[in-house]
Amino acid sequence: MPRLELNPNFTDPDAFYAALTELHRERSEAESERINARLILLLANHIGVQQVLEEALAIAGTASPDRQTGK
Repeated sequence: MPRLELNPNFTDPDAFYAALTELHRERSEAESERINARLILLLANHIGVQQVLEEALAIAGTASPDRQTGK
């Protein structure tokens, strides 16, 4: 049964972060939200396994420790 990969799995996380921030540079908040929505749907389609997607949704929907303490 497939599981969500939670261990670091990027070949170059810094390059991805740079490309993502560049994609959002000089975009309005609404444009950035549309880009993020499209990116989520593209990656979800690539994953394609409902159980893995639901696991990701559950994790993403939980509050981080920093949010709970307000720090």
